[in-house]
Amino acid sequence: MDIAFGIVTCSDTRSLEEDAAGLALEKLIEGNGWTVASHVVVKDDRESIAAAIVEAADVVKADVVLTCGGTGLSLRDVTPEATQDVCERNVLGIAEAMRAYSMQKTPRAMLSRAVVMQRGSSLVINLPGSEKAARENWEAVEGQLEHAVKMTAGGGH
Repeated sequence: MDIAFGIVTCSDTRSLEEDAAGLALEKLIEGNGWTVASHVVVKDDRESIAAAIVEAADVVKADVVLTCGGTGLSLRDVTPEATQDVCERNVLGIAEAMRAYSMQKTPRAMLSRAVVMQRGSSLVINLPGSEKAARENWEAVEGQLEHAVKMTAGGGH
């Protein structure tokens, strides 16, 4: 099953070329035989992040939109709020699974405010901005993505 991904990195300091987490995710996606349909870097700004999620979901038609960064406790960390602004339904289990998996590696995982939501037929997953943490959270969810995409698209069990 091919899955199309959009990657939205949220950063005031990185360019696309400096986006280590996003570039690592590209390789992980392609390693599964899936497609990276888009990859952008936007400022840590609620409206910019929301617009990039909408673009990836509605225009690019990504099955999964991965955001990188902006999930912590800093006042500039607004990715969860931007995601909630443009999505309809929470997928609490995936966010809980990512935190539980990450807690095995670092107790700081409990500080994550990442959410996972559905926007139409796209699944939007907030990942941390560091390459190491983004890889770890990817490990937590990658095995369930095909089924999740199938269900989000209206498929049966």
